[in-house]
Amino acid sequence: MNGQARAIVWAQVRTMLNYFPKSNKSGLVFGIAVGALWYGLWSVFAFAAMTVLSEPGDPKAMTLILSGGLLLVFLYWQVIPVLMATAGASLEIRKLRVYPIPHAQLFLIEVMLRITSSVEMLILLIGVGAGLALNPRIPFWAPLALVPFIVFNLCFAAGTREILTRIFARKRIREAAVFLLVLCGALPQLLIMSGEHSRLETFVRSYNAPWTPWSATALVAQGGTALVNVFVLLGWTTLAYLFGRWQFERSLSFDADAERATTTARNPGALASALMRWPSALFADPMGALVEKEIRSLSRAPRFRLVFVMGFTFGLVIWLPIAGRGEAGIGMMSQNYLTLVCVYALLLLGDVCFWNTFGFDRRAAQFYFVAPVRFGTVLLAKNVTALFFVLLEITAIIAVCALLRMPVTGLKLLEAYSVTLVISLYLVSVGNLTSTRNPRPVNPEKSMRSGGAGQMQALLVLVYPVAGIPVFLAYAARYAFESELAFFLVLAIASAIGAVVYWVSMESAVAAAERKREEIVDRLSQGDGLIQG
Repeated sequence: MNGQARAIVWAQVRTMLNYFPKSNKSGLVFGIAVGALWYGLWSVFAFAAMTVLSEPGDPKAMTLILSGGLLLVFLYWQVIPVLMATAGASLEIRKLRVYPIPHAQLFLIEVMLRITSSVEMLILLIGVGAGLALNPRIPFWAPLALVPFIVFNLCFAAGTREILTRIFARKRIREAAVFLLVLCGALPQLLIMSGEHSRLETFVRSYNAPWTPWSATALVAQGGTALVNVFVLLGWTTLAYLFGRWQFERSLSFDADAERATTTARNPGALASALMRWPSALFADPMGALVEKEIRSLSRAPRFRLVFVMGFTFGLVIWLPIAGRGEAGIGMMSQNYLTLVCVYALLLLGDVCFWNTFGFDRRAAQFYFVAPVRFGTVLLAKNVTALFFVLLEITAIIAVCALLRMPVTGLKLLEAYSVTLVISLYLVSVGNLTSTRNPRPVNPEKSMRSGGAGQMQALLVLVYPVAGIPVFLAYAARYAFESELAFFLVLAIASAIGAVVYWVSMESAVAAAERKREEIVDRLSQGDGLIQG
């Protein structure tokens, strides 16, 4: 890395050093604790992989295990950021375009930043490499085959990210691109449900073909000396580099602001206008005006629209295999398919509706502290808006299920609404605390979240299981007493407890906001450095 590239990295480091001393120390400690828990869990997986691979065994069995594991690593590295709608840290091309920096150096930094979207896989591969190095049957040089495999994933992820970034910057085709993504994800499930197993089985069995990058890596990593495997691995790595560099060059000449400027704004239809005006008819001002403002601003934000559309499209697809075929679906998961999809939609909506409610306001959030409106009213309006979109998401999911003629009974509808709203009540309570203690600015025009997936997944590991405990107890009551009445009675008790939790969190969040108003406004006014993250 030469002087120019080092200058970019050093500028980002200085930006972070100037930023974090002003940040909320409790939020910083919480983020470190959450990250330590999440990456500690993956370190345990890496240690398990090291233990298994360090023991000599059947070479053919190890090849199958290693090849399948590397395929899962590849899918996680490329697919999870899409499922979480996250781009990871990336270069701020708009700010760097004016400097005479060679594109090759910029691309090198961009490739290295792809690690931020899947740090978990790097930890896991370190464990795999350590296990292979400790295996007495494998030559000492063999684990080095994982290095080009990592480069392959980094370059391929860089190219994929650039494509998605350009697609999601175009308003007219963003939702169409999501729909196409859903169709691609639905293909295996549709083949299963249509009975066309032969083609799918052929594809699945081909994962161990020697021409695939994961199989070639597995063979070389075990000490295979066949030149064809080495050439296959290096060939895939070269193709990934060329693909990533090609897409990066296209993004350098792509102006997202100009693309958005060429898109003419269209007036919302009558139904959309009615949906946006209902708060003013239901609530007195300023509550009604605040809720209407939130609904209008969120509905225009590409980031929010992307995750909202994914909730009732992609969410239905990825859980489709457990739904069974009509009434033949058995098991607890298939019987509660509708509720499961609704809860998954909450995972997607969390980052835009719960955890950082002032992120889209950015510097404009200072208006809440100077206007003659109680801050609690502002926070309540944001919570009401979040619950409105949760209800709208559930309704959209039910509508799609009805269009697909999936078996949905009245009792299952009531269950889906009840379970999702109870969980949402607890999520809103936690979100009020995180929004006032750890606010961060978010550009609503960017469809993909800049932060890495790992931090959000770590938060889900902590918060969602706790928020789901009351619902779990309700299902346990249904199983123990074999009674729907017991199920809904426990949910009612959980909602009452959630109301108390919400009141306590609201009081704490308002007190924190009044005490740290300058810090909140300062943090929300921060801009991106040379590296978005």
